[in-house]
Amino acid sequence: MSMSSFVDPPAGPLLVAPTARDRRGAGESRLALSSRVYLPAFSIVAVAAVLIGIGWSSRWGGADFAASMTSLRVVVVGPITLVILAVFLVAERMHPAQVRPLFARGYRQDLLYTVLNATLVVPLGTALALSFAEVARRSLPWVVVPRIGVLPRWVVIAMIFVAMDGCNWLAHFANHRVRVLWRFHELHHSQEDMSVLTVFRTHPLIHVSYLLALIPGIVLFANGAVPTTLLVVYAGIVAFEHSNTNLGFGPLGRVFVSPNYHRIHHKLDGPQDVNLGFALTIWDQLFHRAVFPTAQTIRTDTGLPGRPLIVEQAGSRPRHFSVLIAQLVAPFRPVGDVSNLPPVPEGTRRRGRWEESNPRAAAEEREVARW
Repeated sequence: MSMSSFVDPPAGPLLVAPTARDRRGAGESRLALSSRVYLPAFSIVAVAAVLIGIGWSSRWGGADFAASMTSLRVVVVGPITLVILAVFLVAERMHPAQVRPLFARGYRQDLLYTVLNATLVVPLGTALALSFAEVARRSLPWVVVPRIGVLPRWVVIAMIFVAMDGCNWLAHFANHRVRVLWRFHELHHSQEDMSVLTVFRTHPLIHVSYLLALIPGIVLFANGAVPTTLLVVYAGIVAFEHSNTNLGFGPLGRVFVSPNYHRIHHKLDGPQDVNLGFALTIWDQLFHRAVFPTAQTIRTDTGLPGRPLIVEQAGSRPRHFSVLIAQLVAPFRPVGDVSNLPPVPEGTRRRGRWEESNPRAAAEEREVARW
């Protein structure tokens, strides 16, 4: 061994501890990135990608993907669902909670989301549902309850229905309390022209949080699945509660969610973490979050205070497709990116000459034009 072995530098790269300048540079890079995008939102994308990757690699747990997608499309926009929606659209004209033009901007925007759900969201939802079920059964096989022979099938189905609604309530509550989830959920609350189609006004990735509702079906899978017809009825109830109708369930309104009850949840000038129930009000009552309708709340305005999200009602023109893209991208933009615009002058939110009385709307229209 030569003396140079002790003094010559190693052949490989020399590892040097990062200096204060290096650490400051890295911190500045992260700060610059976070000023352009909302990084936590990508965690939802990552969860969806990992789930779908697992489902794909396992061939969806042996399930028929095409058949499952067809079943989900029947629930979302199948013949029965379309008939139910048509009936509710007629009811909105006959018994409106608020008078709206036949082709209000909000209605047209929600129609775009309806098409988006029927085409792109159905395959995504199918992939997420099958993947989540496969992960749950593979990692927690003991969670599936063996067949219980003493229980009639209708009792099992009723148990799944009630438990599924409870899980939807929990997911909905989380969407209002966890910021990263709220960034995806606020799109649904941005509607100022409520209609039965508002049920479709959701971000595609919001379905990641609602995978929780699959757990009851997974647990009781061996005892019978919920029939598609019942899921269509469930979807119909959820659509009905978003309708612009002054209708309820009478005495059963203390049990089932009605449009008058759910509109309080979308109320512009009130807390929006109340009346979170999907089909049943029992969860709101159990957790002291039920606010039952009165004559004053039936015709209340809906939407997000201060319009932190770009909406189709903001400018002189609706720009539906540009607004759609901006709304879908919004969860990934920095917090407060739009809410820093000047506030809406009192009394000019819905009417008046917007160019003169609503500088914030003009700023929003310029922002939409970027998309």
